Amino acid sequence: MNTNYDVIIAGCGAAGLYGAISLPRQLSVLVLSKRELTLCNSALAQGGIAGVYKSPEDSPELHKQDTFIAGGFENDPVTTDILVNEAADAIDTIIRLGVDFDKKEDGDYHRTLEGGHGMRRIFHHKDATGFEIETKLLAYAQTLPNVTILENALMCDVRKTETGFSFLVMKDNEYLTFNSRKAIFATGGIGRVYEFTTNSAIATGDGIAMAYKLGAPIKHLSYIQFHPTAFNNKTTRECFLISEAVRGEGAYLRNCDKERFMDRYDRRLELAPRDVVSHSIIFEAKRTGSDDFYLDITHKDPEFIKKRFPMIYKNLLDYGYDMTKDLIPIFPCQHYLMGGINVDEWARTGVEGLYACGECSHTGVHGNNRLASNSLLEALVFSKRAAKDIADKLSSEDKKPLVSYDFEIDKTAPVIPKGIRTDIRKVMQKAYFVMPEVNELKDGLNLCKEIMDFLDRYTFKIDRDYIEAKSLATVAYIVLSEACDIAFGNVELDIDYEAGF
Repeated sequence: MNTNYDVIIAGCGAAGLYGAISLPRQLSVLVLSKRELTLCNSALAQGGIAGVYKSPEDSPELHKQDTFIAGGFENDPVTTDILVNEAADAIDTIIRLGVDFDKKEDGDYHRTLEGGHGMRRIFHHKDATGFEIETKLLAYAQTLPNVTILENALMCDVRKTETGFSFLVMKDNEYLTFNSRKAIFATGGIGRVYEFTTNSAIATGDGIAMAYKLGAPIKHLSYIQFHPTAFNNKTTRECFLISEAVRGEGAYLRNCDKERFMDRYDRRLELAPRDVVSHSIIFEAKRTGSDDFYLDITHKDPEFIKKRFPMIYKNLLDYGYDMTKDLIPIFPCQHYLMGGINVDEWARTGVEGLYACGECSHTGVHGNNRLASNSLLEALVFSKRAAKDIADKLSSEDKKPLVSYDFEIDKTAPVIPKGIRTDIRKVMQKAYFVMPEVNELKDGLNLCKEIMDFLDRYTFKIDRDYIEAKSLATVAYIVLSEACDIAFGNVELDIDYEAGF
């Protein structure tokens, strides 16, 4: 197997694959997929991809205004302008790659409405848009002779070398070293740092933690979006998402008394942005003393519901709920990360030669709250820009023989103690769910730092449990550090390396 590449991409979601596709064919590219090829947050995206494409009544400026409003006007104006103006090219490209967006009877694309959008500009494939985009990008990438995709390849470590980067990868219980001139982190979000999340099993913040270790600035990691309408069966850690588009098509939110309540909190009612709706549910839960909430679309035509939301309809039936007749139990759940590895308008990080795209990056386009369906768009727009910048730089750089870092691996080291990841999740769920719990922040931060230092102090077997525990501890520490800085200013920690172990 070849061990040297021009570009290594960590992550096989929409950002990673589109980045690989967008690179020139003369460049050798390795894409690392942590687990199965389609196990990623991109594939779970239901609602669609937002963008102005062949829409005479809409405009990028209107899209930008809605993005700014949803993001609390904390959005970066330069990168947001890029996002909305390059949307048409991204949508046109994936259509040409075979993505099948739903159409109306007249042949025009069906654009749906979601919370925070003032116009119908969401392109979708039923209610499984992310999977449609992911599988079509994957199919095309697999045809490219310059792109190698490695499945079930765990990124264990990354080191900067004088010629680029060295990656330590575990595949089939074997440790492999790969080298590259440039690198793209497209490793997704941090959802698994919570007890309950809509994210897939790969979302443990590995890329963010490793970029942090390399010295890349991390920005606004505490800007975490909690989706207001996750299916609430109160037992499953990976919560099934009830798409924003269901409210876009007219669903109501109801409290424990089966009453609509959004009029108490926002004039936009159910179509308020996600953070507003999630906060409203928490306020209503405190008002009523109950966390029983429901989504109600039973007043719509049953055949329309089944046709428009076939995946949601089927999944709810599997749990015993017919959404054409029954109220759907819902509650806010961790869903998306607006912060991450800080990048510029070309997806460049603070580490020379390292780029970050998709949910693991902080482009600034989302402000403090992502507008629905802007995530897939961001993944495409900025991974293409990363590819262009890499191509420009590699075309002019002197290609010296790649240097390989000599990773030290102790195959006799013990595995990490059980329960570390569970402890981290409990901390985050208690200290920073929807709104910070001020009385829990300091203790939570102290424990996360304690776990980080414990994992660094001793030598453990390098496996999935160890890598994910280190990543989760690191991202939890950064999130709670930001939250504590906001709440208290600088916080002194009382570290006991052995506590709890």
